[in-house]
Amino acid sequence: MTKFLLILKLLDIDNTMACLTEKMSLQMIPTIKNSSLIQPGFSLLNFNGQIFLFGQKGWPKRSCPTGVFLLDFKKDELKLRPASFSKDSSYLPPLRYPAVCTMKSSTEAEKCQYIIHGGKNPNNELSDKLYIMSIASKTSKKFTFRCTEKELVGEIPEARYGHTIDVVHSQGKKMIVIVGGRSFMAVGQRTTENWNRVVDCMPHVFLVDPEFQCCTSYVLPELQSGFSFHLSLARNDTIYIIGGHSIETNSRPPNLYKINIYLPIGSPAVNCCILSGGISVSSAIVSQVKENVFVIVGGYQCDNQKRMVCNTINLEDNKIEIVGREGPEWSPDIKHCKIWFGSDMGNGIVLFGIPGDNRQLNLDANYFYMLRCKEVGETEQDSEQMMQVCSQSSTEDAGDSTPFEDSEEFSFSFDSISYIDTHNEDEENDESEGYWITCSKSCDIDINTWVPFYSTELNKPAMIFCSNEGGHWVHAQCMELSENMLLHLSQINVNYFCNEHAAFTRDLQTPKEELPVKKQPMKALRRRTPLKIATPMKKSFIRKLFE
Repeated sequence: MTKFLLILKLLDIDNTMACLTEKMSLQMIPTIKNSSLIQPGFSLLNFNGQIFLFGQKGWPKRSCPTGVFLLDFKKDELKLRPASFSKDSSYLPPLRYPAVCTMKSSTEAEKCQYIIHGGKNPNNELSDKLYIMSIASKTSKKFTFRCTEKELVGEIPEARYGHTIDVVHSQGKKMIVIVGGRSFMAVGQRTTENWNRVVDCMPHVFLVDPEFQCCTSYVLPELQSGFSFHLSLARNDTIYIIGGHSIETNSRPPNLYKINIYLPIGSPAVNCCILSGGISVSSAIVSQVKENVFVIVGGYQCDNQKRMVCNTINLEDNKIEIVGREGPEWSPDIKHCKIWFGSDMGNGIVLFGIPGDNRQLNLDANYFYMLRCKEVGETEQDSEQMMQVCSQSSTEDAGDSTPFEDSEEFSFSFDSISYIDTHNEDEENDESEGYWITCSKSCDIDINTWVPFYSTELNKPAMIFCSNEGGHWVHAQCMELSENMLLHLSQINVNYFCNEHAAFTRDLQTPKEELPVKKQPMKALRRRTPLKIATPMKKSFIRKLFE
């Protein structure tokens, strides 16, 4: 019996070593239609093998009001097809760097739901909303989603991004857990120089009841400082926190925390302990390849260096083990670029993107790769399964760019944000271009020193839409509009034309025919009475009177 157990143990060691030495394959995606929509901070949602992109660049189109697209693989081309939502859905804005996780429905065992919390919209406003996204109906060619916004109560987590969200199970109950993240500096501490500066959120652990949406925060002595862009893995009633970046110290400590959440009938019990064997990494991607085996790829290990090595995580017997693993043959473009970003597609497949070359006509274009984390016993047919399933829906220069900044995780790069995308499948127009723009030749609003001008402004300049030709947004301050006039124009249904187009538009208009003005005769100020002619008798009487 002892020999038999020893043989099984040796076989298990051999399988583990084979897993560590198994190479991963990297494949470049030749063409992606509307690739400019895929920008750092996007998320991939896997609904029964169908992969959907969430968090497009720029404000969404009318055909896709939530920024959710189906990744449609066909031959050597990847197309983004807008997804639709049911009429009873809540509005889901396009959010980048949100916290996303899956949750099985309590009523339908096969139904998968996604929980989405936080993130930032194209105007760099942070969200504190919690959404539940699921499939309302599906056919062979169309998916319809349903999104429900949950009204949180209690100790609500502040608006944030770069955090994680997980679901734990204990005593037949489940709880949503939110950890880490980054938020704006408090309003009372903001000045014109640091108006849009971000700080790490307090290292509190938030528990959210998925049934009643009641939030409770816990302060754990082991979590002394804030962190963001870390990794988290949930297993039963335990969450493991790996790595992360601290903006206060600009460091990536090798964090490895184990948080246990016990859910008795009364109040939950939350405990934390610090484990050894952590790794220094931020903005990495974790993909599950087996029930208890995960792979860590990508991310950064310091400000000026990407993390090119990979790791395997084994979760067994209530223990975690992080070991090194041989990475793929990275292409020269990936090795020399300063920024990379991506997301997990499921089934051990990761979608990677790197910035394109400035020599291209489309400066927003990116190159994309598909990384497969192959395991022992996996065949080429299995590795191509994701490509086949995804196609069932339809019968700046690297030398001049800034340091990594963890895929924009350090600060908001307003200068590099363009709110006009190239998605022109139906030749539609954007509904908005965003706030941080050059509205006219005389525009002098500097995003670094901008000071609120109107009483209604908080963290963005007030704007008004110019109706000239296709239309564009201009700053009300640059147009020298008073606050009363701005409010008046926003309340009445008229077309506004900016200073540059007002005269041009006036010349194109045919003047209306005007009737001659009727002049009223002026009345005399003092009216004299006509003189009466005296009779000879009166003249004689008057003459005698004076004589």
